[in-house]
Amino acid sequence: MKNNSSTVYNVCLIIGDGLALILAFTIAYILRVTLSHEPLSASVHAHTYIGILIGLIPFWLLIFGFLGLYNYRVYEKRFNELARLLVGSFIGILLVISYSYLTNTVIFPARLVTVYGFGLAFLLVLLFRTAARGLRRELFGFGIGINNVLLVGDTKTTQRLIESLEKSNVTGYRVLGVVGGAKHALRKDRSYHQYQSFAAAVNHLKNRQLHTVIQTELYGDEEHNDQIVTYAQENHVAYRFVPGNSELFVGNIEVDLFHSVPIISVHQTALIGWGRVVKRLTDLILASLFLIIASPFMLMIALAVKLSDGGPVFFRQERLSRYNNRVKIFKFRSLKPAYSGLGPEEAFKKLGRPELINDYRRNGDWLEEDPRLTGVGRLIRRFSLDELPQLINVVRGDISLVGPRAILAHELEQSAQKHLILSVKSGLTGLAQISGVRDLSFDERRQLDLYYVQNWSFWNDIVILLKTFWVVLFHKGTRG
Repeated sequence: MKNNSSTVYNVCLIIGDGLALILAFTIAYILRVTLSHEPLSASVHAHTYIGILIGLIPFWLLIFGFLGLYNYRVYEKRFNELARLLVGSFIGILLVISYSYLTNTVIFPARLVTVYGFGLAFLLVLLFRTAARGLRRELFGFGIGINNVLLVGDTKTTQRLIESLEKSNVTGYRVLGVVGGAKHALRKDRSYHQYQSFAAAVNHLKNRQLHTVIQTELYGDEEHNDQIVTYAQENHVAYRFVPGNSELFVGNIEVDLFHSVPIISVHQTALIGWGRVVKRLTDLILASLFLIIASPFMLMIALAVKLSDGGPVFFRQERLSRYNNRVKIFKFRSLKPAYSGLGPEEAFKKLGRPELINDYRRNGDWLEEDPRLTGVGRLIRRFSLDELPQLINVVRGDISLVGPRAILAHELEQSAQKHLILSVKSGLTGLAQISGVRDLSFDERRQLDLYYVQNWSFWNDIVILLKTFWVVLFHKGTRG
C-alpha cells in the first residue's frame, strides 16, 4: 500500500533539475558566444562545452541531494528551497570551475559564460520547481498522488490534523477515517468515517488504499499499540505517532545506545556544538558586510534624527540575551526626546493619553498613528531602519542576526518557558518578525521564539534572513 507519488515526484525533480541546468548553460553559451561579437578568451566548440557539462551535471545533482533539495521537508517550503538552491547553484559552479582547473581543461570560452551560467542555472531550476509544484497540486485536485491517512486517537491534536489536512488539493493528504473522537466533537460535515476501534477501521477500509497511520495518543494497553504498529509493518503503511508530552520532542533529539539500551536524548535547543561556531562565524561575516553596505544610509539617518529635534541620535536599552546576560541594544531614536527611554504605559500617561495603552497592547505593541513618534522616527520604523545600529551588537557578539526577540527584564516573568527562550542569543530578526508581528499577541510571539530555539538549523536562519528582506521591502516592516 506504499504511496509512490513522492518517489515519482523526486525522480521528476532530478530529471527536471538536470535538464534545467543543461538549458541554462546552453543559453549562457548562446548569449556570449553566438550572439555577442566580443572577442573570446578561448575557442571551445559547443559540442565539447556541452559534453563536459553533461558529464558534470550528475555531480551537481548530488550536491543538490546533499543539501536536501530532494527531501519533502525542504521542497515543500519555498523559502527554504530557495536558500538551498542558491547555495547549491554556487557550489555547483565552483565544482565546474574546480574541474576545469584540476584537469587543465578549458570549459568556458569566456568569463561571462560562467556568470550567465550561474545566474541562469539558479533561475531556471527555480522556475522549473515552481511549475512542478503547481502541476503537482493540479494532479492533487484530480485525486492523483493523494496520501490516504487514518488518524488514531481522541485528542485535540486529532482535530488540528483534520483541519490542517482537509484541503487535499493543497496538502496532498486525505483523511479517510478517525478512530475515536468521542471526547472531542468532530465536524458534522466530515468526509471521513469515525470508528470505535482500530480493527473496525482497517476492516472497513480494506478495499481502500491506506498509506499512512498517525496515532495521536498512545493507549495504556500495549497490546492495542502493538496491533497498530504490526498492521503498519505488515502492510507497508507509514506509521507516525504524536508523543504525549509534545513539548519534550521539539528540541534537538539524539537516539543512541546507552550501555546497550536505546535511549532518546532531548536537548533544550538544537543550537549546540558546531552549530554555535557556524552561527557565530555567519553573524560576524554577514553583519560586518551589512554594516559596511549600510554605513552611508546610517550616516544619513543619524543626521536626519539629530537635525529633526536636536535630541540624541541613538536609543540604548538594556535587554536580556542568552543565559540571562544583560546587553545594551542600540537603535536610532524614533521617539520624541520627552518619551524616549520611558515604558509605553508611562509615556502615554505623560502624554495625557493613557487610554491609548489598551490599543497599543491589543495591536501587538504598535499604533498606526503613535503620537510619541517623531516624523523621522515614523519613517525609519516603517522600514525597520531604526534597527540598523543593532548590527554593531551582532558584531560585538551581544546578539545574533537571527534569534528570539531581545526581551526586557520585566517581560521575562510573563513567559512560562522563559529559560528555554534564553538558552540561545537574542536576534536582530526572528520568526515573529517575519510572521506578521503586528498581528501577534505577546504569547504568540513567545511561542514562535520557543519554536525557533528548539528547532534551530542553519538553513532556517538563512530562510528567516531572506524573508526579513522580503517583509521589510514589501510589507509594513518589523519592530524589535
